[in-house]
Parts: sequence; C-alpha cells; structure tokens
Amino acid sequence: MVQVKKYNTLLDLLTTFKDELACQQHLAQMKWSGKVISPFTGSDRVYKFKDGKTFKCAETRKKFNARTGTIFEESKIPLQKWFGAIYLITNHKKGISSVQLSKDLGVTQKTAWFMLHRLRMATLTKEFKDIKLRNKVEADETYIGGKEKNKHNSKKIKGTQGRSTETKTAVLGLLERGGIVKTEILKDAKSNTIQVHVMNNVLIGSNLITDEYRAYNSLASFYMHDSVNHSANEYVNGEAHTNTLEGFWSLAKRSVIGIYHFISKEHLHRYFAEFAFRYNTRNLEQSERFDYLLQNTLGRLTYSQLIKN
Repeated sequence: MVQVKKYNTLLDLLTTFKDELACQQHLAQMKWSGKVISPFTGSDRVYKFKDGKTFKCAETRKKFNARTGTIFEESKIPLQKWFGAIYLITNHKKGISSVQLSKDLGVTQKTAWFMLHRLRMATLTKEFKDIKLRNKVEADETYIGGKEKNKHNSKKIKGTQGRSTETKTAVLGLLERGGIVKTEILKDAKSNTIQVHVMNNVLIGSNLITDEYRAYNSLASFYMHDSVNHSANEYVNGEAHTNTLEGFWSLAKRSVIGIYHFISKEHLHRYFAEFAFRYNTRNLEQSERFDYLLQNTLGRLTYSQLIKN
C-alpha cells in the first residue's frame, strides 16, 4: 500500500491537506502511485496543466483530474471535507451518524448521509471479497430488527422470534481467527442459503466452528466441523467456540443501537461492509487505514441509485 504521509489526528489531517490542490495531489498519489494514467485509454500519455491538478489525455484530448472515475467525481463538496469524512468513518470505533457528520463538516444532513453511503460502498474492497477464509473459521448468524418484547401489544407479531426473518433481517458472519471477517445479508436463514455462502467464502477442508444450528451439519462433508451448544449453555469446548465472532457482532450492534439507531434493509449490506472494514484493518495505523480506503474509492454511487427502493 502506497503511503507518503502520516496523520494520526484529525488536526494533522486538515493541516496536511489544507486545500483542494493538496488533497488532489495526495489522491493522485494513492490512485496512480506517481504515474498518471488516463481514465479514457489506460495510457500514461497525458499532459499536466500548470494548476497542478488538471491533466489532458494525449489520445482523446479530454481533460481529467484525480477525482475522475472516483466517488468524488462531479461532487461539489471540497476534497478537504471528503477527507475529513473518511478519517472519521474509518477511525471512530462505532462509526459516525450523518447528523453528527453534518455538524462536523458544515454540510446538510442529507449531504452527509449521501457521503457516508458512498464511503461505505468504498469499504466493499475487492481484496476482501476475493479472499477465501481458511484454517479455523467461525460461522454464526445475527438478526437485525426490533424485538417483539419491546413493541406495543398492538404491533407484536407472534412466531417471529428466534431465526424467523419475517420482521428481522439475517446476517451471516464468517471470521477467520487472526484474520478477516466477512458478512452477508441473507434472504432467509435456511440450510441451503447458509451453505452456499459458507462454501463460496471458506476454503474446503478448513476447520469450521459453529453453534448447534442444524443448517451447518451437512457442511461436515466439506469441512472439519466442530460446534458448541449454546442452548445448553456450552460456549467453549476446547478450541471450539464462536466468541471471536460474537465480539464482532457485539460491536456492530452497539453501532446500530448507539450511533445509527435504525438501518433499513436496503442499505444494511453497506453498513456491515463498514463494520467489517474497520475490523479487517484493525492492525493498521490511523493514517494507513485512511489511505487504504482512499485507494478504494473508484466507482460511483449516484443519489438516484441510493434511494431507488
């Protein structure tokens, strides 16, 4: 990972990147590693303008800059504010709400909400997607949605607790001990659904550790399968436990309850991508985590795409 500066506080960041030019030059370094590439042809035959941030493709004669082809393209928000948002979302342990971000950056809540979703999209890095988990892998599901006991009697729906997804959304977690975590939003918590996601993300022959849920039993043909029986108050059996993943779920739910309060099902995958990104980069310094996300800001999420459902 390319890194050219260290900024371990927000003040360091804003001092280092004091204007649009400084931000674009750093973004260009993260994006091209010193060799500017045309987004139109993939060629390095480009001309640089005197302003230090504008380039022209020698073949197409089109102008571009470091923002082109990223989540910042056509955004009227200064990169300094974008950089501040990246620093806050990557380094706050439980994330930051759009209301708080709007106050910190001096933008509207709607703008802050859109910015955060674009950044969450960037946390869905290809590197994490492509990695297959191996060795000892913990698997477990959690459920996001209101508990029936907390609802008014007129709004309670019988038979929707446990692993029902009628009023809740199931999220599958797969965590390699000492490695990374992956999350997947499930349409239901049935055996076939869970097994497909496990086999797509966990290397065959690994040691799969789960609770007593029957959906995992048929995976014993492909993995060394150990389990603990939570319903019988068994949480550790030798090296068999899902406590590491339970710790990740606990922090994720603290983020949902304490910071975001409510998350709609349509956007849930991006929020869990954010939670997983912070966990998977836990061993990086603050400035390294900032730059890592900055390097993965290619692509765009338009507002119409975000609200279409």
